[in-house]
Amino acid sequence: MSHGHSHGSGCGHEALGIDNELEMGLAYSLYEKIDFPNVECLNEEVENSGKSVFKAYNERLNYDKFVSSDADEELLFNIPFSGNIKLKGIIIIGADDDSHPRKMRLFKNRPKMTFDAVDSTADQEFSLQKDTSGSIEYPTKVVTFASVHHLSIHLPSNYGNDSTTVYYIGLKGEFSEAHHHGVTICTYEARPNVSDHKGNLFDSVNHRVQ
Repeated sequence: MSHGHSHGSGCGHEALGIDNELEMGLAYSLYEKIDFPNVECLNEEVENSGKSVFKAYNERLNYDKFVSSDADEELLFNIPFSGNIKLKGIIIIGADDDSHPRKMRLFKNRPKMTFDAVDSTADQEFSLQKDTSGSIEYPTKVVTFASVHHLSIHLPSNYGNDSTTVYYIGLKGEFSEAHHHGVTICTYEARPNVSDHKGNLFDSVNHRVQ
């Protein structure tokens, strides 16, 4: 009888775990809005391996996909999105050793960042604890990251290893489609017909063009 009771309790906990997994999976679904062909990871040891750490929450413990730094411990991710996001939280999973990143710096809307630019003030910085399961969430300043079309993540240091290893980066937040105002502007700019004014052209301040 005792065994049966214990087994029943275990099933209950498993069910709660599944519910929580689904909820977290929905919350951390911004990876679906990443413009993957244009994602960059600077100082990655294996080309294009940096992209592989952005994956579904339920794939976060897939240790077959990871990125390791090459020349030193620094990594820099450039992450464009297919619209605008409101970033609310980040999870980062590293190795259970000194290659786990120790610090994370976030920059918003600075496409094609390089290591030459990381000395500038970050929009937010975090000291990272070792996390091998994705149990630690780092909340962002939502006002600061309310309208982000490009996110740069700089990992400047680890716990003492020559290289840094990352298995998963999860992005939590909301997504909205980008608004393309440029089309309207182009329509207005295209209205003048130069051929209608040959020999009598004026510049923008109404001086005759010589």
